Amino acid sequence: MGAAGATAALGVSRIEQPDERPVALVYRGPAACSGCAESVANLLESAPNPMRAVYCGPNEDVDVTPDTLAGALVYAQPGGGVVGPAWQRTRSYAPHLREWVSAGGNYLGFCLGGYLAANDPGYDLFPGRVRQYIATDGATIDDTADTIVAVRWRDRPRHMFFQDGAAFSVPGDDWAAVGGTALARYPNDVVAAAVTPYGSGRVGVVGPHPETDETWYRGPGLTNPDGIRFDLGHDLIATTLAR
Repeated sequence: MGAAGATAALGVSRIEQPDERPVALVYRGPAACSGCAESVANLLESAPNPMRAVYCGPNEDVDVTPDTLAGALVYAQPGGGVVGPAWQRTRSYAPHLREWVSAGGNYLGFCLGGYLAANDPGYDLFPGRVRQYIATDGATIDDTADTIVAVRWRDRPRHMFFQDGAAFSVPGDDWAAVGGTALARYPNDVVAAAVTPYGSGRVGVVGPHPETDETWYRGPGLTNPDGIRFDLGHDLIATTLAR
């Protein structure tokens, strides 16, 4: 790794390279699982209004700084490991992300990235509670193994890859009161995906994994009845970016 100043300079240079697509910064580093950043990047680049994914993190040419965020439309935090250690590795980003999202930026959190949108610990971007789905009353899954979870996405039944994903709640389940939208719910009616405002910006979070491709379905019994589709992830992106 180079010095912090050199990293920041590289970050600005990388983002300012000519390209018609808006930039999506995608965290890749010790707080993300192997392959998770790449799957999120592919989702962003395959969206109906595609973005250019630029990997960022402590071991990348681009780190998360006010300068690099200023050149981005989206910051995406992929899935990863345990929340506590991940927070220790990313907590220095919190003030930069809060300031940037408040000024109009867009945060996307997938699984661990959804947990990190919370405030204890986390970036403090989500206006409610974030907890494990498996710990909620009536959860249909009770362990942290890779599996498939049923959801209702915009009130239509779907299935998604799941590995100890988050559940999201706001007081009284009144999403309109916080200016938000509950996109998906688990079978016990707790929210699996949502978009909420933060200042002038937006925060899109999801507990299951809408970015998964065929490489994620190699374990025994891991078959998605709906097939491998990316429309739910694209809906999350589009709803987060809508103004």
